[in-house]
Amino acid sequence: MKDQETYKDIPFNENFCTHLAYHLGQTFENSDRQDLNGFWCDGISWNPIPDNQLTNKSVNDTRQIVTKAWIGKDGQDEYEMTIRFGQYALGRYAKGTEIIDCIPSSDSMDWIDIEPENKRIEIRLK
Repeated sequence: MKDQETYKDIPFNENFCTHLAYHLGQTFENSDRQDLNGFWCDGISWNPIPDNQLTNKSVNDTRQIVTKAWIGKDGQDEYEMTIRFGQYALGRYAKGTEIIDCIPSSDSMDWIDIEPENKRIEIRLK
């Protein structure tokens, strides 16, 4: 469980994960990929294990957070989700500011790699 003081005001939070889940649903809907037809995201865990991934040092060193997401035609298949941080997202994370605006447009899938057969998804923030 997160130490409230250690992870106070981190940008990777419930608000960000809720926004990203909805945005992924929009992106899947806009996609031409037939294997993603009807896919949506029911949620993303903002409590990754181990939770020390959320420290500024960890995000800066690894440039990613690995967590779980619930995706699929019913939104209930558990996926391993890797969220990779681009330069803009890294800077905002280090400052403790929102990273919602680091999510790329839902008009393209070029920021998402998804493997439904392996239950894995990787997204790349700006």
